[in-house]
Amino acid sequence: MSLSAILSEAYNFFRNHLAQLAMLTMPLLLIQVGIQLWLGIEMGKVDLENPQFGAPHMIAMMLLLLTFSVLIAAVTLFLELRSQGHNPSAGLVLKASLPFVPPLLLAGVFSGLAILAPVMLFAAFGPLWLIGLVISFYLFARLAYVNFMVVVERLTPLEAIKGSFSFSGPIVLKTIALLMLYLPLSVIGSQLSGFAAMGGFPLQMLMDTIMSFIGLFVNVALFRLYMVSKKPDVA
Repeated sequence: MSLSAILSEAYNFFRNHLAQLAMLTMPLLLIQVGIQLWLGIEMGKVDLENPQFGAPHMIAMMLLLLTFSVLIAAVTLFLELRSQGHNPSAGLVLKASLPFVPPLLLAGVFSGLAILAPVMLFAAFGPLWLIGLVISFYLFARLAYVNFMVVVERLTPLEAIKGSFSFSGPIVLKTIALLMLYLPLSVIGSQLSGFAAMGGFPLQMLMDTIMSFIGLFVNVALFRLYMVSKKPDVA
């Protein structure tokens, strides 16, 4: 299937299920964005010569990872159930997604470390950090299907990482093209967030939450690419 067809189908799905997706994800996104903004404010207060991070910051980071894992589990399970013709309520999806949170959290930590490793390693060699960035983005594309492997294929975290890397090989260019959608969304979101910040914290939080919700379109597009590329013998 062509990339344009995948984007078209993803757009139609996102539009037709906008209300259901909003009910499922907006509460989680509000929590996630609230934590991110608070951490941003706290990081702005840090003394660069003597940075100190306390227990509240560590707890916030853990809550952020946990909230993100619940969000990804819920969205992925919703996409799977809808692809099977089911029409579950937001509450039912959220409850059914909770068992996937621990493996998704572990898989996210492992894959995140693998993605960051090249850019961190090459950063030690000055200008070569750009090479590390390219490698990291490539690994990001190869590991973009880890959550589908965990939720849809019911694989363990390490099996999901291996499965995503193997599965994404033939479609890596299409995957990269879809992930590139995050760039304009990030630029637009950053500009709107800056304007919203002038109206106070609540307005900025609302704007960031809306932009994060729009960003879920990329997840929908990736799931569609996953489904059309999936082979019957994939375990």
